[in-house]
Amino acid sequence: MNKNIVIAGNKSWNKSFLEELLSATGQNIIMITKAEELNYENLVKLDLRYIFFFHWSNLIPAEIYENFECVIFHMTDVPFGRGGSPLQNLIARGIYETKLTALKCVKDLDAGPVYLKKSLSLHGNAEEIYLRATRLSAEMMLEILSKEIIPEEQKGEPTIFKRRKPEEGNIVGKDNLQEIYDFIRMLDAEGYPRAFLNIGKINLEFERAALKDGYIKADVTIRLRGAEEHE
Repeated sequence: MNKNIVIAGNKSWNKSFLEELLSATGQNIIMITKAEELNYENLVKLDLRYIFFFHWSNLIPAEIYENFECVIFHMTDVPFGRGGSPLQNLIARGIYETKLTALKCVKDLDAGPVYLKKSLSLHGNAEEIYLRATRLSAEMMLEILSKEIIPEEQKGEPTIFKRRKPEEGNIVGKDNLQEIYDFIRMLDAEGYPRAFLNIGKINLEFERAALKDGYIKADVTIRLRGAEEHE
């Protein structure tokens, strides 16, 4: 196979794998990190075989997935867990092991046929999990390339996840240490609003949590709340 491959990923942990993938495939891999670079006029010139989406947080235009074979990696065992914020929705439900699914992008969100699935641990903070998922995505991408896997339609009744909102990161009302710890770690990644607690005009944001025997140790950022901050 001599055609080009595009990897679209707009998180810093994606970039570290580009050279490794270049070496492993021997093919020309083009990295896209900005949504405006993902347009039909640019891509049609590249003689593409696949576009792989590694933790891509933007919608994929119809003219892209209708004209190119687009593979996305989703952190649930679809059809369970289609939709937004899969990591946070899984951990909030007390789920600590999942499947990373490589599926074909179609019009309906995360409803496309599946190339393959691999087991993925959800232990550690969110950034560690995303890094782990990126490495596994790279391995799955190489398998798809080497075996020319034909995706198969999903089976079963779908469960849909809703994208979580920043205000849902408030830890008030959580009544046990495991739940609080999970809440902090599932939001502890680049680009995510941290788990927080408001006390009067004070806003506390938590990261780098460790669950100890009878307590949680974490870094805390303290701010005075303005009108635009969490209510």
